[in-house]
Amino acid sequence: MSLSVEKLVCIRSDHLVFEDVSFDVSAGEALWVRGKNGAGKSSLLRICATLLKPVQGDMKWLGESCFEDPDSYRSQFLYVGHQDALKSALTVAENLNFWAQYRGDGTIDHALSEFELDPLRETPTGLLSAGQKKRVNLARLLIIKTPLWILDEPFSSLDQSYIDLVKNQMDRHLEEGGTILYSTHQPLSLSSSSSLDLDSMVSQ
Repeated sequence: MSLSVEKLVCIRSDHLVFEDVSFDVSAGEALWVRGKNGAGKSSLLRICATLLKPVQGDMKWLGESCFEDPDSYRSQFLYVGHQDALKSALTVAENLNFWAQYRGDGTIDHALSEFELDPLRETPTGLLSAGQKKRVNLARLLIIKTPLWILDEPFSSLDQSYIDLVKNQMDRHLEEGGTILYSTHQPLSLSSSSSLDLDSMVSQ
């Protein structure tokens, strides 16, 4: 498993966000996308999740262009961004059951346990705190089970104990041969992690 990004250029609202972004990340490897606010971290991860199109450049998964066959590529990753992928009127279990039936193997108990969500199983997600909602969103990673995780600020709204919990899940995914692209404001001591600094590629 490998993701290869070649000379991406991103323009938003006629503003050059970044240019000439290239990297390779393979099975068992993580890439930390870092930079100041406005450097394009979220834009790059959204391009990697095919939610935005670059002005120039290409992106390949296992040697095949992600833009030429997006449906095949989309089955290989899960993107967790700033927006909650939750229905506020549904309980935690109902939200996760939706994803389990839609893209998973139909079971949610392991994900609930690993993200310490069992006590909230029957709570409507509209009543949860921001940190609890984040854990529900991240629990989808253990339900959908894709080789590539694309995580935009996965630790926002989490206290240190839950940051450690998510980091342990990320390390386990890498140990099992998974691949991770992630952005955070704080460095992590993940195994097999390199970094991409967008500050050197952002328009001044």
